[in-house]
Amino acid sequence: MRDISVLKEVAAIFLPGEGSVSAQRFGKGHINDTYLVRVDDNPVVSCFVLQRINQHVFVDPPAVMENISRVTEHIRKSNAKCLELIPTVGGQHFYKSMNDEYWRAYEFVPGAIAYDQVLNTEQARETAAMFGEFQKLLADLPGPRLNETITDFHNTPTRYSHFHDAIGEDAFDRARHCGAEIDRALAWESEAGTLVMLHETGRIPERIIHNDTKLNNLLFDSASDKPICVVDLDTVMPGISLYDFGDMVRTATSPTAEDTTDLANVRMRLPYYAALVEGFVGAMADVLTDTEIENLSLSGKIITIETGLRFLTDYLCGDKYFGSQRPGHNLDRCRTQFALAASIETQFDEMQNIDRSFSR
Repeated sequence: MRDISVLKEVAAIFLPGEGSVSAQRFGKGHINDTYLVRVDDNPVVSCFVLQRINQHVFVDPPAVMENISRVTEHIRKSNAKCLELIPTVGGQHFYKSMNDEYWRAYEFVPGAIAYDQVLNTEQARETAAMFGEFQKLLADLPGPRLNETITDFHNTPTRYSHFHDAIGEDAFDRARHCGAEIDRALAWESEAGTLVMLHETGRIPERIIHNDTKLNNLLFDSASDKPICVVDLDTVMPGISLYDFGDMVRTATSPTAEDTTDLANVRMRLPYYAALVEGFVGAMADVLTDTEIENLSLSGKIITIETGLRFLTDYLCGDKYFGSQRPGHNLDRCRTQFALAASIETQFDEMQNIDRSFSR
């Protein structure tokens, strides 16, 4: 945790005051440093969320903040609930400190909770509907095109190119420990580029998407237990709608954590998949194309493979992006994703039948 004097100094850029300020770590995010800041004497805001943007992951923080400010302002025009940025005293959406760190502040959402794992099919349906509605609200966002905050974020062929580089360099002498995982990744390489190919040939349109549709990127109302808004907007940028749906399949259909070592329990649960399709297509019924609906199941498989590939690449490269809490942590994460992708393969026909039931 940052020194409290630093946090007080930064907090005063957004909400100046003479009273006491306290701060504590907030949330479970792996990328940015996030704090819940409490301000004693402010008559309007008693607490808010303060974040330091990770400049290793997001190399252009002003571009990130331009996207977020445009997206949140547009959503508010529809009277939908969304995050509220707190401007600096100078009216900016972010603060750049003397040592070149970038900070931002959000209003705290009272009575909100977050979940790490989907509890039931109804929650899966509501989650998919909320992320679908998020895409739909941004379908008419005026130009210019949003910034790409992470270039080629879901470009699977590019991810494979980085993977091949990591195998060739093997800078940490780890390839010998994951030969089976490397072979499995290579076996999927051709199929994994299908979504990118469909987009590049004009069969799937570009949309504004979230790009990280884990359950814990939704806030739920603690009283009604219903989702109220989408959070973690750093990766909101142009992409393919199916990227968001595929990531929900990856994160919402298995009963295990993404870093479990008990691979026997990793599986894609078909009722949860059906609930995701119902919620997502229901929210975007007048937006999605037939080709997008026909490839819902494939997106789940591809994004799961891609994520496993990213964990495997990071393991080969010394755990620089995701980090790790134990030796081989990213390799365990890779194995979990590959086990889920294999489970998807065994149920792929049933998944496609569900997709077809929603085709027009």
